[in-house]
Amino acid sequence: MYDYGTFSFESKEQVLEQATAFWNPDKTQFWTDSGVDLVIDRREGYFLWDMGGRRLIDMHLNGGTYNLGHRNPEVMQAISDGMAHFDVGNHHFPSVARTALAQRLVQTAPASIKKVAFGSGGGEAIDIALKSARHGTQRRKIVSVIKAYHGHTGLAVATGDDRFAKLFLADRPDEFLQVPFGDIDAIERALAPGDVAAVIMETIPATYGFPLPPAGYLEAVKAATERYGTLYIADEVQTGLMRTGELWAITKHGIDPDIIVTGKGLSGGIYPITAALLGERAAQWLEQDGFGHISTFGGAELGCVAAIKTLEICTRPEVRSMVHYISDLFDHGLRTIQAAHPDWLIGIRQNGVVIGLEFDHPEGAKYVMRELYDNGVWAIFSTLDPRVLQFKPGLLLSRELCEDVLDRLDVAVGRAKTAATGRRAS
Repeated sequence: MYDYGTFSFESKEQVLEQATAFWNPDKTQFWTDSGVDLVIDRREGYFLWDMGGRRLIDMHLNGGTYNLGHRNPEVMQAISDGMAHFDVGNHHFPSVARTALAQRLVQTAPASIKKVAFGSGGGEAIDIALKSARHGTQRRKIVSVIKAYHGHTGLAVATGDDRFAKLFLADRPDEFLQVPFGDIDAIERALAPGDVAAVIMETIPATYGFPLPPAGYLEAVKAATERYGTLYIADEVQTGLMRTGELWAITKHGIDPDIIVTGKGLSGGIYPITAALLGERAAQWLEQDGFGHISTFGGAELGCVAAIKTLEICTRPEVRSMVHYISDLFDHGLRTIQAAHPDWLIGIRQNGVVIGLEFDHPEGAKYVMRELYDNGVWAIFSTLDPRVLQFKPGLLLSRELCEDVLDRLDVAVGRAKTAATGRRAS
């Protein structure tokens, strides 16, 4: 019996059966067929435990949600203390918690950012950003990159890959244009008519396998948006909050965006909260009609408490230094592994602790994922490019755990190469 207080299950098998019956049959079956029979039970720091007792080092972090580890003690304490005073709050009225978090976000953001609008999930924050850009420019068209992913809500899903947009009849090429990542000429052609509200771009596209932007590309995109009166939206849901060694990855390019979207890690992994950080033009609707976007749980006050503590931890000088240290450890370790398998691990895409590992097989990352899973590490393939493994160290990993992960990865890469080569030959 697995007793969780308000509910219980007889076994892991019962959970899988009922997940298929009542939750998501396709996703449940996908992971079972992939050899990943994971049902997360206990979690602490950078470790997960399956219901069957298997311990895994978490190198997925649910897209960066657990940057500070699972159940980070400082965030947990902040929430515990906050519960003595706060709950979700009331979205209609000024709020001490929302005001305090908004002020801190603006103060730590680029100078272009003036206001904050809150959501409860990343897709909602993207929707806020897109609506804000449309209002600020009085234009409808949005430009994103091919193989983009910005969430699954109404407007956000239309900016992403056709796999998700077409499923819900959200593919609207008359309003949502897509261009190849890294192609500045394509950006110029898209913006030249002068009818585009915003360009939205992850600073390093995560679900596409973390391809690094070519030198000068993002700077050229920003310059083009300024020439054509278009707003620049930096989606930092996965790359923000110190993952690149700076609080916002976009600032490493010297860019002050018109909008920054943050989420996932902002929650501290404890309480859902996301935000669209808005520049002057994008924030105009807040002056005109503050009821223009309403979200009952957006900016929930307990979420603000979690985010304030998370932001404070992420901006500590010692955490910044730790990220650079971890980044260097993995850079050296990954290059050593690549040198042993140069025809298999063919690419390392790294900026801080944002890492994508590219393999010489159309689904190479799936093979490595399975071997890592069997060897006590959880990392996930890139949905829109399964050649690439998303490899996401936490911000507070110890040296010992970094070295442990690298040792396990070395073994998994070799075994995956053998498995993939054998299947290819057969």
